[in-house]
Order: sequence, then structure tokens, then C-alpha cells
Amino acid sequence: MKSLNNIEILLVDPDVRVLGFIQATFPHTKVLLAKNGDEGLKKFKKFAPNVVITEIVMPIMDGLSMTREIKSFSRKTPVIAHSFSSDKDKLIRAINVRIDRYLIKPCKASEIADAVKELTLENPEFGEISDLGRGLNFDKTNRVFLKGDEQIALTKKELAFITSLCAHPGALVLYEELKNNVWLGERVSEAAIRTFVKRLRDKIGEDIIKNVSGLGYKIETNF
Repeated sequence: MKSLNNIEILLVDPDVRVLGFIQATFPHTKVLLAKNGDEGLKKFKKFAPNVVITEIVMPIMDGLSMTREIKSFSRKTPVIAHSFSSDKDKLIRAINVRIDRYLIKPCKASEIADAVKELTLENPEFGEISDLGRGLNFDKTNRVFLKGDEQIALTKKELAFITSLCAHPGALVLYEELKNNVWLGERVSEAAIRTFVKRLRDKIGEDIIKNVSGLGYKIETNF
């Protein structure tokens, strides 16, 4: 039977009491906490969680702005709004930024659990093993790569790099976007990125990651 034990949830909410509520709802699931949208976006890029639960009204960056950023490079990641706000304009904006579910606080634990299950375990696109070609597969639920039956261990940065490329299969991802998504804005030279990519290619194969000189990288897949 499928379970939520192997997924990772990012909770973005300035009220830390909500963390206890979510942890009680999903006692065997890893839950990451961020207190505003800016922190949530950074943690999403660093940890690549399977699902996001977010408040809408927050300081620094609100939940809708954060969701727009997340969906720009990881459009299939489910995002659930869990908010006191029932403002009509915010509901319309939530649709526009592709919030997957909008739950009004306070809601029952069963409502959140049902939403997470529907968007993950009951979603045919969630947890499928994607064929990247050349005998390489990506298990999106467990965030692991498989070469035949062999599991390929990737570092967090390598996983973030591949996730960024797989969000736009076959399309060019510019250096600046990769720097923001993988290195979280820290200074990194193109030479350092080339060295990083060489090590990654040594793990997964030479042909799957393509370089467009001076611009960035793309991934060739069978999506």
C-alpha cells in the first residue's frame, strides 16, 4: 500500500503552532518549516520537497508570490494554500499562480491529509519513474536516480541542478537561473559550474546534460 512516509513536506507559515498541527497530521512524514515566502523559496530550492503547504499572508514575501516563483521552475510540485484569508482577490490570484488547493483556516486535519494524498499518492503523475533515456530513470517520489537497477547517489546541489533542468525538459536553463536555484545566489564562476557538471556527468553519463556555450545547460529526456 502506498504511504506518505517517503515524501517531504515544506510548511511555510509564520505561526509556528501550525507546525505542531501539521506534524500531528503527518506523524511519519518529514516536515520542513519556513516562516515567510522568501525563506520558503530558499528551502524549496535547497531541499526540493514533494509538496508545499503555505499561508498566504506573510511578511517579506507572501505565499502567492512564493508559489509563482516555485511554479516557474517546478510546475508539477503540488502547493496547498492553508490560510485565514478568504478574500476574493486573493482567491483569484491563487488560481492565476496555480495553487493546487485552497483551504480556509481553521480546517480539520483530515481535510489537509486528504488534499495531500489526492495531490501526491492519488495523482498519476506523482511518484512515477521518468525515463530520461540511456537507461537512466528519475524516481520523483524518492528523489533518486537509477541506472538500470543501480541507485545513483546525488548530492543536494546535484539534485537541485537536475531538478532545475527537468522542470524544463529539452529547454535551455540559463546560468543565472541555475546559480539562483542551485547555489542560492552565492558567488560561483562558470568554470566552477563546468567542474561541477563534469563530476555530475561522471555519475549519470556524458550525453544527458547538454551545454549551450556561454548561456547555460539543458537536459535531453524522453518525457
